[in-house]
Amino acid sequence: MRFDRDYYRRFYLDPRTAVTSRAEMRARARLIASYAEHVGLPVRRVLDAGCGIGLMRAPLQRLLPRATSTGLEASEYLCNRYGWEQGFLQSYRPGTPFDLVICYDVLQYLDDRAASSALVNLGRLCRGVLYFTALTRRDWLENCDRKRTDALVHLRTPAWYRSRLTRQFREAGAGFWMRRGAP
Repeated sequence: MRFDRDYYRRFYLDPRTAVTSRAEMRARARLIASYAEHVGLPVRRVLDAGCGIGLMRAPLQRLLPRATSTGLEASEYLCNRYGWEQGFLQSYRPGTPFDLVICYDVLQYLDDRAASSALVNLGRLCRGVLYFTALTRRDWLENCDRKRTDALVHLRTPAWYRSRLTRQFREAGAGFWMRRGAP
């Protein structure tokens, strides 16, 4: 299994090889909560799609105390360890959409067909703000630390993602997208 204990130990738990830190993810959670507040979105339901080890969960709960949070994760290992809801972004169908959806560096792990389906599904899952990032070819070449970044991914252009997201969302910048018709 690719997304097993060793994978998460290497890329998330070992400070010598981790791709991010708790401090960085706390800052990202502050950014996301501040943006939702800035646009006046009352956040009652949050989906963290591909939540990993849940580094944003506690900071978001402190910042958005009225919100309930769902962690969606494909890794059986993580679901067993942290109690996340196991599922795949391209086929996840809850009964009610979420006010805020976070999809942070997940889609590069999906092939083009699954990633396209996941992007369409984000439109069904999100009724307000989407925070979306994905590792792109340019990121790989110019921005990331390749010693700490998983290379077994599908590298696409930003235009590939943007062309699909703009069907259901308006780009707001810095990874934020507003659902068309959002309250």
